[in-house]
Amino acid sequence: MRRAAIERLLPAAYQRAAVDGSVLGALLEVMEALHAPDEAVLADVDALFAAYRAPDALVAYLTRWVAMDHVLAPPRPDAPLPLPVGRLRDLVAHGAHLARWRGTPYGMRTALELATGVTGFVLDEPADRPFHLVVRVPPAAAGLLAVVTRIVEAEKPAAVTVEVLPAGDVPTDPPSSGPPATPTTGPATPAEPAAPTGPAVGRATVPRHVPPGPSAEEPT
Repeated sequence: MRRAAIERLLPAAYQRAAVDGSVLGALLEVMEALHAPDEAVLADVDALFAAYRAPDALVAYLTRWVAMDHVLAPPRPDAPLPLPVGRLRDLVAHGAHLARWRGTPYGMRTALELATGVTGFVLDEPADRPFHLVVRVPPAAAGLLAVVTRIVEAEKPAAVTVEVLPAGDVPTDPPSSGPPATPTTGPATPAEPAAPTGPAVGRATVPRHVPPGPSAEEPT
């Protein structure tokens, strides 16, 4: 608030006394200087919550706001961020899109690609192990297995078991007791919707799916 605006709030007698060089005039100038930093923040307050304008120190907090807190490691005062700040900004920018597709192959793959900046994740449900998902991680993301595992565990349907393997590894067989069971064909993972690459919500380019009608993958 400017000195003149503060002065107008004072009683008439004080306004007459607030001349340049007076003690009251000096106090009003000090009040104006004290208000300036807060007013600068309020004038641009929307920047605090914008994915690509928020201060770096606030990005992890915004990641939790959009329900992507599983990407972050358990909080410790000295723990570094598990991903570059730019990757977290991408996740925040696409938080609503990811929330819509959570629990689907498309949603899981998109979250993994945004978090790692790597494409080529393969999601497979073996025919002899229904409701079990094998996620194969491309070599370029092999150093982020801990983050990938946290994302997969959070994005998968609750009734599905998962394995996260580097590309080329062989899935482990489940322990068996008694005679081997006859292989059965379980419900296959729904096919990923045709998703043309459209303009990104933020700075990362991700597939944008605009289904013409109800989709087999879209959550109800």
